Amino acid sequence: MDSLQDSYVLSNGIKIPCIGFGTWKLPNEISTVDIIKTAIDCGYRHIDTAYAYHNENAVGKAVRSCGLKRNELFITSKLDNPSHGYENTMKEFDKTMNNLGIDYLDLYLIHWPRPILFRENWKEVNEGTWKAFEELYQDGKIKAIGLSNFLVHHIEALMETATIAPMVDQLELHPQYVQRETVNYCKDHRMIIEAWSPLILGRAFDHPILVKIAHKYRKTPAQVLLRWSIQHSFVPLPKASSLERIQENADVFDFTLSEEDIEEMKELEALGQTGPHPDTAVF
Repeated sequence: MDSLQDSYVLSNGIKIPCIGFGTWKLPNEISTVDIIKTAIDCGYRHIDTAYAYHNENAVGKAVRSCGLKRNELFITSKLDNPSHGYENTMKEFDKTMNNLGIDYLDLYLIHWPRPILFRENWKEVNEGTWKAFEELYQDGKIKAIGLSNFLVHHIEALMETATIAPMVDQLELHPQYVQRETVNYCKDHRMIIEAWSPLILGRAFDHPILVKIAHKYRKTPAQVLLRWSIQHSFVPLPKASSLERIQENADVFDFTLSEEDIEEMKELEALGQTGPHPDTAVF
């Protein structure tokens, strides 16, 4: 990978740009429209949102007004937790498309595998949800379908009734939380892996190991973290609000972490995850 616009190829042949622009916690306001357009101007072609982020309208406005053709951008959204099940999925998908104001989605994900509303019957409800996903995909309304926060046992349960295999799994992934079992499973089953919170919410920027490696390459700790994702063949989804940070997160293709660097970064694994566990999340 040599630029933001280089891509991986999903199992169905669709290309997905190697870095996405994350929009979690960006408001549904004109400021977010401007931020996303700035990211697009800086070379980003992959925008990640979700119904639960409450900013699909702003993302859609940015996509429609950025000056690029629709097929030059890769847009992802995600199904909200209360809307699992066949009928609910169909209804919320229509809301997402109305919010975005576009004709199709490049990627649609089930946001969480086991929401609290369906904690006891999650397998059955996910079966109906995935049936809706498959129909929307077959109708051409979605170019690719996938999962978010699904661990191995969630994926295997889904595949008991699925007729189309998921093409993506989006996970919390960074040097503090590497999720080896799920990552290896996804790679074995031809699923592209996306990394949310690749910058660890900024909490590790002053970690001595990251500071040392960043100094070695004349980069920032954030750039080191994104480079770690890229060298593991993940698709990181960094979020930024300022032009400086947006540009910084894109400037990660002119250096390569050594095997010694990556081995040394394993020390961060002792710090663990930052987000909730998919089986116990209270939403």
